[in-house]
Amino acid sequence: MALTAGTAAAAEHSKAPVKRPKVAVIGTGGTIAGVSKSRVDFQDYQAGKLPISELVGDLKPEVDGIADVSTVQFGNQGSSGYSIADYRRLTQTVDNALRSNDAAVVTTGTDTMEEFAYWLDLTVRSDKPVILTGAMRPWTVIGTDGPANLYNAIQLAAGRKTTCFGSVIMLNDEIQAAREVRKTDALRMDTFNSGASGALGVVDQDRVRINRAPARVDKCGKASWKTPFDLDKIVGKGKSLPKVEIAYSYQDAGGEAIKAFADSGADGVVTAGTGAGGISPAMSKARTEAAKNGTVFASTTRTGNGAVYDDTADGRLIGAADLSPQKARILLLLSLAATDDVDKMRGWFTTLGTAEFKSRG
Repeated sequence: MALTAGTAAAAEHSKAPVKRPKVAVIGTGGTIAGVSKSRVDFQDYQAGKLPISELVGDLKPEVDGIADVSTVQFGNQGSSGYSIADYRRLTQTVDNALRSNDAAVVTTGTDTMEEFAYWLDLTVRSDKPVILTGAMRPWTVIGTDGPANLYNAIQLAAGRKTTCFGSVIMLNDEIQAAREVRKTDALRMDTFNSGASGALGVVDQDRVRINRAPARVDKCGKASWKTPFDLDKIVGKGKSLPKVEIAYSYQDAGGEAIKAFADSGADGVVTAGTGAGGISPAMSKARTEAAKNGTVFASTTRTGNGAVYDDTADGRLIGAADLSPQKARILLLLSLAATDDVDKMRGWFTTLGTAEFKSRG
């Protein structure tokens, strides 16, 4: 039977290649790119050895069915080896990749993945999906979690369901928000969780289920969606970001650490306090003296969960809300680069990237 013009056109159209989402996978190393001496050396391995192109290549042909994937080798080392200067370059790399791609995946080590994710959440200017992933076991061992984590991260990126979420982490089938997620175990594969806030969603094979979103999605498509931290504007070319340190509180903790940080030129200090941010008398005295000389402080809890509220904070002391000490450090150094107004900084600590939606009433 002869084809009509319409059916012939339809048949020809059905042969046309389906346009797949373009996903850039940016490799920085970490355990996911690690190589072990044997297939059962789960903890004795060298991180950051395999190139990202090889990791993505190992996922073919399956990954070709969900995305048009390109790779960028930003670096290849353990995540603890990266500096804030490296973070600045990574932001540029991610933003550049998103100009010609629909989404970006960043592979990195889990040791400082919290900081990587929160930094990118605060500094990337594009609202396209940014997914971070990694592994708790090297690529070459039996039962490695790396291939599934990378595949799921690419799948999540390709689906673009986290547009305007900011940066998220995809590990162990769970999607976590950059501000809330914490690494809670040194070895277990279910190490990342978001405490009382819970995961944003899950990936169940080819089903991406989003159950909640960061509050910033309310501003999607608006100029106010972006944070105040445009690195091209707040940090001059060739200049360094402010120096911020962390001081840990414990029984009989002295004030020497805070004094040393202030004397060495620290612009800010984060205190990891007991309970709801409490610090020892000696630390408190040192903090008061340093604040008089211009050092800005952020108060956090060392407990791993809960918040330090700003109700009693004044002067150059900021309650860091639910931020961990290491994330409070990231936000404080960016805040110090952007403004001298401590009250403005205080507002950023309680609003940027939070899960709490504002009342519409």
